Amino acid sequence: MPRGRIRIKLKSFDHRVLDNTCESLLDTALRTGAKIAGPIPLPTKTERITVLTSPHTDKDSREAFEIKTHKRMIDIIEPTQKTIDSLMHLEIPAGVDIEVKM
Repeated sequence: MPRGRIRIKLKSFDHRVLDNTCESLLDTALRTGAKIAGPIPLPTKTERITVLTSPHTDKDSREAFEIKTHKRMIDIIEPTQKTIDSLMHLEIPAGVDIEVKM
C-alpha cells in the first residue's frame, strides 16, 4: 500500500471542462476509498495581447485580446493501490493539462 500523497494540478482555458474533470477525479478517488482535499482553485493567469488594427498608420486604433488559464489542485492524502490504478485508466478530456506529483 503506497504511503504519502498524490498532488494533481489541472490547467485549462475553459473552466467548465476543468470543473467536470475535477468532479470525475473526485468521484474516482472517493469510490476507491482514498481521502482527498480539494479541488483548491488557484489564481487564474490572464495573458493580454494588444495588436495594431492598421498595418501602417493609426497607432491609436488597437485591438486587445486576452487568454485566461484556470487552475485547480487536488490532493489525494491516503491513496490505495486501487486508487492509483483507477486514476491511470481515467479518461481526461482534450484541453485539460494534468500534472501529477507523488
